[in-house]
Amino acid sequence: SSGQDIQGTSVVANLPVLIRQNPSESLRRVVPKIREVLHVAGIEMQLTAAYSFLTILQEESVPVHSYCLSFLQIILQNLEHRDIGVSNAWLDTLLAVIDVLPKETIRHEILNPLVSKAQLSQTLQSRLTSCKILGKLANKFEAHMTELTKAAILPELIELARDEGSSVRLSAFETLVNLLSMFDHDDRSQIVLPLVKSFCEKSFKADESVLTSLSLHLGKLCHGLQGLFTQEQHMWFLEFYKKLCRLGLHQENGHNDNQIENIELEKKYSTMRKNCAYNFPAMVVFVGAKNFHIELYATFFCLCHDPDVPVRYSIALGFCEVCKLLGSNVYLIHKELVALLQDDSLEVVDALLDHLPETLELMTSGGDNSGLDNKLMIVPDLVPALTSAEQRVANSLKWRSHEKILQKFSCLPHIISSDQIYYRFLHRMFTIILNNNVLPVQKAASRTLCIFLRYNRKQEQRHEIIQKLVEQLGQGKSYWNRQRFLDTCEYIMEFFSKSFFCKYFYLSVLELTSDPVANVRMKVCYMFPKLKSTLKLPADKHLLQQLELCVRKLLCQEKDKDVLAVVKRTVLELDRMELTMDTFQKRFFEKDLLDQEKEREEHLLLEMEQIEKEKQQSEARSNNEKSYERKRRDSKTGSALPKSLPTVISGSSSGTQTVSRESKKSKLIRSQSFSSQAIHPKHSTLEKGTSKSSSVIGVGKNVLLPFVEDSLKVRTSSASASASFSNAATTSSRGQGGTCDQKTNGSKEGQSRKLSLKNRKPKS
Repeated sequence: SSGQDIQGTSVVANLPVLIRQNPSESLRRVVPKIREVLHVAGIEMQLTAAYSFLTILQEESVPVHSYCLSFLQIILQNLEHRDIGVSNAWLDTLLAVIDVLPKETIRHEILNPLVSKAQLSQTLQSRLTSCKILGKLANKFEAHMTELTKAAILPELIELARDEGSSVRLSAFETLVNLLSMFDHDDRSQIVLPLVKSFCEKSFKADESVLTSLSLHLGKLCHGLQGLFTQEQHMWFLEFYKKLCRLGLHQENGHNDNQIENIELEKKYSTMRKNCAYNFPAMVVFVGAKNFHIELYATFFCLCHDPDVPVRYSIALGFCEVCKLLGSNVYLIHKELVALLQDDSLEVVDALLDHLPETLELMTSGGDNSGLDNKLMIVPDLVPALTSAEQRVANSLKWRSHEKILQKFSCLPHIISSDQIYYRFLHRMFTIILNNNVLPVQKAASRTLCIFLRYNRKQEQRHEIIQKLVEQLGQGKSYWNRQRFLDTCEYIMEFFSKSFFCKYFYLSVLELTSDPVANVRMKVCYMFPKLKSTLKLPADKHLLQQLELCVRKLLCQEKDKDVLAVVKRTVLELDRMELTMDTFQKRFFEKDLLDQEKEREEHLLLEMEQIEKEKQQSEARSNNEKSYERKRRDSKTGSALPKSLPTVISGSSSGTQTVSRESKKSKLIRSQSFSSQAIHPKHSTLEKGTSKSSSVIGVGKNVLLPFVEDSLKVRTSSASASASFSNAATTSSRGQGGTCDQKTNGSKEGQSRKLSLKNRKPKS
C-alpha cells in the first residue's frame, strides 16, 4: 500500500542516522528488511536507498569490511533496474564504493561477474554499465598489474568498441581514452591507435552524439598517443580536428533552407566547436609552437571569432594556457586577445579575467624573448581594449565582473608605463570610488588606486593623487566618501611604509574622530590599533600624543552609545600594544624588515626620479647647444666669408660633437655606477622578511621592477641602495661639471679662431 511505501522510504532515508546511533543493531535488524523490500520497491524508495548507502560510505559510519558484507550485494543486484534513472543512481554509488574496496574483493565480487555482463547477448544498458565500471576498475590496479589489465580489461573494451550500439561504442571509446596511460607502448600503437582512427573515420556517418563526445576527448587522445603517430597519421588527426572546428559554420548567413528543422543540429555543431576550443591547448602541444602559425593559427582565429558565444567563451578560458605554450611566438595572437577583450559578450570578457595578469605579462614580454619593442608594439592596442572592456562591464548590471576586472587591473604597473596608467586608468579609479554605488566595486577601485600610487614614478603626480584622496574623500561632503577614505587608508598602510602613511594620511584620519556622522567615527575607532602600530618612537611621539588626545576626547564627549562602546574596547587593546622603536626589536624583526624595505624603496624612487630629471636637463642643454651652433653656422654661412671659413665652422662643429660625446659618456658612467651599486643581492634575512607579504601585490624582492625597467633597466635589491645612489649622483655631478668645462673651452677656442680670421680679412 502507499502508506507502507511511505514508511519504508522514511526508514531508508533515516538509515544513516540509525547506523550512526547504533551501527551493530541497525546492520543486524534493519538492513536485511530493506534488502527484502527493495526488489519490489518503487522508484522513490530505490533512489532514496542509493543515496543513503552512498551517505553511509562517505560518513565512514561502519568499517569497509562490514559495509561490503551488508551493502555491496544489494548495490550489485539493483544495477540492472529497468528504470534508467534508478540504474544510474546505483551505478554512481558502486563507482564510489570501488574507491575504498580491497583489490581481492573487486576481483571476486565485481570483475568476474562483469565479464559475463559485457557480452553482446546482454542488454544495451548492461553493456553500458560494464564499460563505465571497467574504466573505474582499471585505476585500482598498480603499474605491476598491467598484465592483469591487458588480460582482463583490454579484450573486453575492444569488443565493446565494436558493439552494434552507438552508445556502447561511445562508452568504450571514452574508457579507452581515459585508460591510455595504463597500456604499454605496443598496445597503444598496435591495438588502440588503429581502433581509435577507425572509430573517428566512422564518426561522421554515425549519430551526432558520438561526434560530440569525440570532439571533447580528441585533445586528450592526441596527447596520450603522442610519439606513436607517423607523419601521415599526424596530419590525418590534425585535419580531423580542423574539420570539427568548422562544423556548422557553412550553414550561417541563410545558406540552409531548412533552418527551423535543423536548430537542434546547429546546437550540436556549436557544442562540437566549443569542445574543440576546450581542446585547443592540447592541439598546440600536438603540433608544436614552431608550427603553430602554419598549422593552427587560422583555426584559432576562427574559434576566437566564432558566431556562438559558448565557443568564444571556451577559447577565452584557455587563452592563457595557449600563451604559455607558444612561448616566444606569443606575439602571433595578440590581436586575438584584443578582439576577445572587445567582445560583445561580457561572458567572454569575464572568462579572460581569471588569468588576465598572467596573460598580459606573457603577451607584453613576448615569452622567453622579452623586449621593449614587443611591449611597445602591443600596448597601443591593449590599453584601449582594457579601458573599453571596463566601461562595458561597468555599464552592465554584473557588479561582480566589474569588481573582478578592477582587481585584475592591479597588475598594470608591471605591464605598461606609469604615465599611461596615470592618464588612462588612475582618474577612472577616482570616478568609480566617488560615483559607484556598489561597495565591493568601490573597494576594488580603491585598492587598485593605491597600487597605482605605489608604482607611480613622478612625485608631482603622487602629490596630486594624495591631495585628491584627502580633499575629495577624506574631506568630502558625503559621509559615504569619508568612509571610503578610511578604507583607502587601510590599503595605504598595507602597501606603503609606516613613515609614508604617517606623513600624508595620519592626521587626516584623526580629524575624522570629530566627524558629525557616528558611523564614520566608529570606523575610525576600529582603526586606532592599526594607527598606533604605524608609529615609531621617539620620532612619532607627537603623533602618539595626538592619538591619545583624540581617544580621551571621545571618552569624554562621545554621545553615541555604540561609538562609545567601541572606544572603550579599543582603549583596552591600545593599552596592550607595544610601540615599535627606531631600533630593531626581536619580536617585531620581520615586520620591521619589511617596513624598512618599503621605506628604502620609496626613497629610491625619489632618487631615481631626480636622476631622470638630471638626465632630461642634460639632454635639453645638449640639444639647445646644438641648435645654437646650427643657427650660428647658418648665419655665418649666409655672409660673405673667405673659403677658409668652412674649415673654421667645421672645427666648431666637431668641437660640439666632442662635447656631446663627452656628455653621453658621463651619463653612461653614471648609469653604470647606479647599476653596479644597485644590483647586488639582498641579505637572506631581508629576503625572508619580504617574502612574508604575499598579499601585497608587487611588494617584495621585485617591487620596483616597473620603475627600473622603464628607466634604467636595473633591479634594486641591496639594503645599501640609498648610499650607492648618493655616490652615483656625486660622481655624475662631477662628471657633468667636467663636461661643462670642456664645453666652455671649446666655445672659447672657436671664438678665438673666428677672431683671427676676421683680422686677416682686410689683408686679403
